[in-house]
Amino acid sequence: MKQKQNQKINCTVTSCKYNDKGFQECTLDQIIVTPIIGCETKQPDESMCSSYKHEN
Repeated sequence: MKQKQNQKINCTVTSCKYNDKGFQECTLDQIIVTPIIGCETKQPDESMCSSYKHEN
């Protein structure tokens, strides 16, 4: 699926260096989402943003 031109990634992980805290948006053009091995809850905790970098 092709990304829409004005698509935004909302993010509330304030410890991530890519989070624009004023708007709760990711400043990256794209992110990598990976599955958590062995987690089959059918809930959002089955995946995580692998583009996360701590603010330091």
